[in-house]
Amino acid sequence: MNRKTICRPFVLGFLAFGPVLGAIAFHSKTAAQSKPSHTTYYTHGRIYTNDPEHPWAEALAVTDGMISCIGKMDHVLLDCGGSQEGAETVNLHGQFVMPGFNDAHVHLGGAAAEALAVPLTGVPSAEEMQKRVAEAVAHRKEGEWITGGGWDHTLWAEKKFPNRQQLDAVAPKNPVILTHVSGHVAVANSLALKKAEIGKTTPNPPGGEIEHDALGEPTGMLKEAAAMDLVKVRIPDPSQAERRRGIELVLKNVTQNGVTSVQDNSAWEDFQVYQQLKEEGKLTVRITEWLPFNAPLDDLQNRRAQGGTTDPWLKTGALKAVTDGALGSRTAALLEPYNDDPSTTGILTYDPEKLQAMAIERDKAGFQLAFHAIGDRANRIALDVFEAVAKASRPRDRRDRIEHAQVVAPMDFQRFAQLHVIASMQPSHQTTDMRWAEDRIGKERIKGAYAWATMLKNGVRLAFGTDYSVEPISPFRGLYACVTRERPNGGPKGGWEAQEKISLDDCIHAYTSGSAYAEFEEGKKGELKQGEYADFIILSNDLTKVPPSEYTKTRVLRTVMGGRTVYQSQ
Repeated sequence: MNRKTICRPFVLGFLAFGPVLGAIAFHSKTAAQSKPSHTTYYTHGRIYTNDPEHPWAEALAVTDGMISCIGKMDHVLLDCGGSQEGAETVNLHGQFVMPGFNDAHVHLGGAAAEALAVPLTGVPSAEEMQKRVAEAVAHRKEGEWITGGGWDHTLWAEKKFPNRQQLDAVAPKNPVILTHVSGHVAVANSLALKKAEIGKTTPNPPGGEIEHDALGEPTGMLKEAAAMDLVKVRIPDPSQAERRRGIELVLKNVTQNGVTSVQDNSAWEDFQVYQQLKEEGKLTVRITEWLPFNAPLDDLQNRRAQGGTTDPWLKTGALKAVTDGALGSRTAALLEPYNDDPSTTGILTYDPEKLQAMAIERDKAGFQLAFHAIGDRANRIALDVFEAVAKASRPRDRRDRIEHAQVVAPMDFQRFAQLHVIASMQPSHQTTDMRWAEDRIGKERIKGAYAWATMLKNGVRLAFGTDYSVEPISPFRGLYACVTRERPNGGPKGGWEAQEKISLDDCIHAYTSGSAYAEFEEGKKGELKQGEYADFIILSNDLTKVPPSEYTKTRVLRTVMGGRTVYQSQ
C-alpha cells in the first residue's frame, strides 16, 4: 500500500480544506473559527474505508471535523504528527470501524409524531390495537385527538383492514386516526370522519379513495394522502415544544443505529426545529431535507433560499412527489390488475400530463426530482416524465431519483441507466413484504420486484435507506436483506428470489457513498478518506467476518459525527 496516495502531509491537507473547516464544525461557524485546531488519533483498528483503492486502514486522524490522515499505523503516527502536543489518542483495540450509514429515505417528522402517539408497530391483532387506543383515551380529555401509526393488518389472523366501528367501541368521544405502517392508508373513527365532513355522499378526492361498505357508508378506511388529509388537516398542530421533544427522541434513535446522514421528507416546521438544534450545536446527524413537489414554485424557491443548499449539516434538496400508493394496501399503480384482487390496478395519484408539465417547470428552476413509485405502472410513468424533462431542458447533472422502485417491468431496468435515474431503494422492505408480495402480483411480476442485483447489472446507481419509520432505522436489517433475502429468523433456504442477492460490499456502498452521490455529496462523505467528513461508527462485530445472521445482532459502540462522539454505548 502506497502511504502517500492515502494522505498528503497534514499541513497541505489543512491548507486545502482550511476555508471549510470552520463551516463544518459541530458548533456554529463563529464558535468553530475561534477554537484552535484539535486532532484526535484513532489507532490499532480494523478500518473498512469503503475506498476501493485503499479498502483497509489501521489508524486515522481527525482534525477539526475532517479526516486529516488515514492508513497504516506508522504512516498516521509518524508522517502525520501522531506525537504532537495536545493531541488525543483513542486505542480501538482491533475494533471494526466503517463510514457512518447514510439513509437515503426517511420521515423524521413522522417518526417523531409516532414517538409521541399511540405505538402500534407490530400489534398482532385488531383487538390489541383497540386495547392501546383505550389506554390512550384514559389519559386524554374528551374531544382530544388520538393519533397513532405502524399497524399492519397482514400480521393479523384475518388480514383485513380495521373499521370505524372498532375504534368507536373504545373511543366514542375522541376523534381517532391511525395510520398504516406503509403510510398510505389510515383508519378513522366516526367522530374523526364527522369532523372532516366525510359521509355517505362524499366523493373521492383526486388521487385518493374513501372506502365504503355495502350500504354505501364510509368504513373508516382512507386510502392515500388525498383522502387521509381530509381528516389529518383537522388535527391541531403540535406545539413547538412537543415537536422538538419528538424529534430529539428520533435523532437519538438514529445515532444509536450508526446513521450519520439522512435524506428526509418531513414538514417545514420540522426543518425549523432542525435549524434550531443546529444553531444550538445539538444536531447529531447531517440532514438533507426534501421539499414538497406540489408546492407552488415561488414557495419552493423561497424555502430553498431560506434553508440553503450547501451547509454540511442541514440543507434542502430534492422535490418529493408521490405518484402511487403501496403494494401492501393494493394502492401501488400496476400495469395489470392485482393477482389477489383483479378489480383494481391501484391508484395513480397524478394525471401523467400534469405531472410532466410540473416536472419540467421545476427542473428548469434547477430542482432535483424524487418520485415515489412502487408499482410497475408508476415506475414507467416516472421514467417517461424524466425522459420528457431531459428533452425539454438543457443538459445538466440532474440525478433524478425514483424512491422505492419496488416493482419494475423487465424492459424498464435499462431505462433507469439510460436516463441516469437513481434507484433509491429500501432492502428491509423486501424482508417485510415477502410474506405477501407474490400473492399481490404473481410469480412473473415478482421477478422485477426488489431487484437490486438486476439494477446493478444494468448499470443503475443505487442509494439505500429504510423509509423510517415505515421500517426501523437500523441499517443492519438492510444489510441482512441484501445478502440473504431471507426472513429475520431464517428462510426460505437460499433466499427468496435469490438471483437478486448482492454482496455485502455492494450493499454497504449503496448505504454510504451511493446515498451520498444521490444528494450530490460524493467526495465529502461515504468513505473514510483524507478530506472527507469524520463521520464513522465503531461496531461490536466485524461485518466482513461474521455470518449474515449476526448482522442484526451487531451493536453500535460509538457514533462519531464531524469528529465528535454523539453516541457511545454503556
